[in-house]
Amino acid sequence: MEVRNRDEQVPFTTKDGSTIRSLLDLSNAPVSNQSLAEASLVAGGVIERHYHRVSEEFYYITAGSGVMEVEGIEREVLPGDAILIPPGAWHRIHAVEALEFLCCCSPPYSHDDTYFA
Repeated sequence: MEVRNRDEQVPFTTKDGSTIRSLLDLSNAPVSNQSLAEASLVAGGVIERHYHRVSEEFYYITAGSGVMEVEGIEREVLPGDAILIPPGAWHRIHAVEALEFLCCCSPPYSHDDTYFA
C-alpha cells in the first residue's frame, strides 16, 4: 500500500507556470500509469497555453473560479467541475479567483511531454 500525505509533498512550478504539489506520481511512488497532483493559481494567474502529446489529463476544480480553454473553446469553471483534456489538445486556465484544482494525467505527468507554441 502506498499512502502519501499532501502536507509532506513539496510544491514546485511546472513548465506552464502553475504551482503543483505531486500527490502520487513518478517522483514519490511506484506509479506506472497515472499521476495525481494538486495545482493552485493566484487570482489573475494564468497557466501558459500548452498541450501534452501523450498524456490525457483531467482537472477537477476544488476551490475558486476560473476560465478554462480547451482547443479555443472557453468556459467558466467552478468547484465540482471536472474537465477532460485529451492528448494533443491546446489548453490553459485563468484564475478569476484564487483557484485550486486536482490534475490527473495518464500516462503520468512529465515536463518532457509539455509543449508550447
